[in-house]
Amino acid sequence: MPARIPLDANAILAATEEILRRHGPDKATVVDVARALGVSHAAVYKHFPSKQVLREAVTRRWLDRDRDTLAAIAADSAVPPAQRLRAWLHAVLAVKQAKIREDPELFAAYGILAAAHSTVATDHVADLLGQLAAIIADGAADGSFRTGDAEATARVVFHATAKFNHLAHAAEWQDPGIGTELDEVCGLLLEGLQAPASS
Repeated sequence: MPARIPLDANAILAATEEILRRHGPDKATVVDVARALGVSHAAVYKHFPSKQVLREAVTRRWLDRDRDTLAAIAADSAVPPAQRLRAWLHAVLAVKQAKIREDPELFAAYGILAAAHSTVATDHVADLLGQLAAIIADGAADGSFRTGDAEATARVVFHATAKFNHLAHAAEWQDPGIGTELDEVCGLLLEGLQAPASS
């Protein structure tokens, strides 16, 4: 049967997203994707050699949609590092809340990949850590943060805020007081990070 649209990687990824939303990660198949595109499953496999590779590509694309928003906050040198750190941590939580609320099936697909230690999950965390380290490095450079190792400090901050970014805590992200809790943790972290005022 002829394809209704030109078959390329983007068309396959878009169709796979829709199939995942409709059937969920446990029931979605490559045959479903092929049927939605009007092609054979072999045609899909020419672009993505396995179901796992296809699922990883879809999830990576889904995660990357919010990357630029977070990166822009991290890179905004017009905002002081302490304020930027707080804003970035809140933005990460807001992105995660939106993803689980608006796209629960794709969030579940991400959870499966994370549990399997997929590079999609590790790359996503590495990217977030890089953004966080950039904020902390800016704070160290202007003297507002005390740290000799921005990357190590970023890991500590990320782990200290795991309740607000790790999918193991996803059920808690819709709690009404979660933003206030994050703000309290931010206050404590910033108090520890900030350089003492010179006397």
